[in-house]
Amino acid sequence: MNDGWTHHGKVRAREGEGDLEVVVDGLTTQAKYYKPLIYEFFRKAWRGGRPAWGDYAVEIAMEYVGDPPWLDLDNLAKAILDAIKGYAFHDDAQVARLLVERRAGERERIIVRVRRMADGGVQPGAGLSGGPGRPFQGQ
Repeated sequence: MNDGWTHHGKVRAREGEGDLEVVVDGLTTQAKYYKPLIYEFFRKAWRGGRPAWGDYAVEIAMEYVGDPPWLDLDNLAKAILDAIKGYAFHDDAQVARLLVERRAGERERIIVRVRRMADGGVQPGAGLSGGPGRPFQGQ
């Protein structure tokens, strides 16, 4: 069965409707853990689209169960942006909008959504968060 996801270890990703979604199962308090894990996925398993120039919007959600892990979200964002650079976009300087959040969830994971922006904004009807005050939901 092809559900549109490409899997490799704890990482899976899919493309659709102009965006890229990456999910990493499990959490650790070490942000540096995610960079090689995600980079390895893209290097070995990903056969999706090629990076482009232009501005991008990126949303990163760390979902946890129980007490939130002690992890600096800015370090998590940097590790993830470095890992997807060259696959989602050419350089992380292309990220014009960045949202990073920690929230309770059904299971522990990191969800990343990347969308190319059009003319200074996200493409019409393609808000990453699903609208004001409604965070995006991972699969």
